[in-house]
Amino acid sequence: MLDQYSRNIDYIRISVTDRCNLRCVYCMPQTCKTYLGQEELLTYDEIVKLAGIYRSLGIKNVKLTGGEPLVREHVDELIFRLKEECGMEKVTLTTNGILLEQQLDGLVKAGLDGVNISLDTLNPEHYNRLTGDCNTGKKPSDSNLEAVLWGMRKAQKQAGISVKVNCVLMHQTREELLALAELAKGSINIRFIELMPIGQGKEKHTLKETDVKQILCETYGTIKPVAEKLGSGPAHYMEVDGFEGKIGFISAISHKFCSGCNRVRMTADGFLKPCLQYETGMDLRTLLRDGASDAELKAQIEMTITQKPKCHHFGEMNEPEQTEHRGMSEIGG
Repeated sequence: MLDQYSRNIDYIRISVTDRCNLRCVYCMPQTCKTYLGQEELLTYDEIVKLAGIYRSLGIKNVKLTGGEPLVREHVDELIFRLKEECGMEKVTLTTNGILLEQQLDGLVKAGLDGVNISLDTLNPEHYNRLTGDCNTGKKPSDSNLEAVLWGMRKAQKQAGISVKVNCVLMHQTREELLALAELAKGSINIRFIELMPIGQGKEKHTLKETDVKQILCETYGTIKPVAEKLGSGPAHYMEVDGFEGKIGFISAISHKFCSGCNRVRMTADGFLKPCLQYETGMDLRTLLRDGASDAELKAQIEMTITQKPKCHHFGEMNEPEQTEHRGMSEIGG
C-alpha cells in the first residue's frame, strides 16, 4: 500500500520477543531489565491474524526480529504459517546466531528465505565486551563467537537461503573491519550499519559509512557500486574485485533514505510503529483482545501506515517531542 507520501510499504519487521541471550551494549541496558510477561506478548495466532491483514494491504515481506527471535519456542511454526496461511512472499530472520546451528534445519524446512546474522567483530575479547560478557555455552571452553561462526557456516551450505552478516558500527579497529569485510570473499554479503541513536545507542558517537569506505579503498583499491537492487531493505552495496559476496551499507544517519523507506515495524506486544524514531503508532494487541473485527483492524492498520512520517530527525538540534524512548530490544532490532 502507499502512504501519504506515495511510498510503497511492502515490508514489515515483526518482533516476537524482547528477550535475548546477549546484552549488547547498544541494544539492551547493562543493568537490571524488566521483560514483557508471557501474556503481554502477541501469540502466534495473533501474529498470523495480523499478518494476514498486512498481506491484504500489499505487505509481502516479513523480517522476524527480537530481542533474539530464536529464544522464543517454535519460531519455525510461525515461519511456516506466515508463508502458507498468510501468503507472504519472503520471510527472513535476524539473529545473533548463537542458536542458529541447532535450529537451522527446522527453520529452512518451514520455509525460511534468508538469515541476517548480527556480528560486530571477529575479535573474541571485543566480542565478549560488546555482547555484555554473556557466556551461554554449556562448558567453560564453549564460546558464543564460535557458536555464531558454526551457525554461519552451516547456513552458507544451505541451498535456497541468503546469508548476510550485519555489523553495527561502533569503534572497531581497522583490522576488525577488514576481517569482517573478508567474509564477503565467500558467498556472504556483509553490511555495515550506522548505529541508530535509540535507547542505549543515543549518546554514542561511532564510525560512519565514509570511515569504512576509506579503509576499504585504501586496502582493496577501487570499490564499485552495485547497480541492481539487492534485498527488500535500504542497503546499498559495493563490490570488490575477487570477492564473491558484496559489501553493503545501511546509513540512516549520514545517508538518509527516508524518501524510499518501505518498512513498518510491529513490537512483540503488538504495537505498530510506522517510523523507528517516533513513539506514535497503533496498539493492535488491545484492539485484537477487545474483539475488533478484521475490517476494524484493517482500517486502523491502514490509517497508521498512511500517516507514516515523512522522515526521521535523528541528530538534529531540535528532535521532535514524540521521539521514541524505548531501546532496540523492546522495539525490535
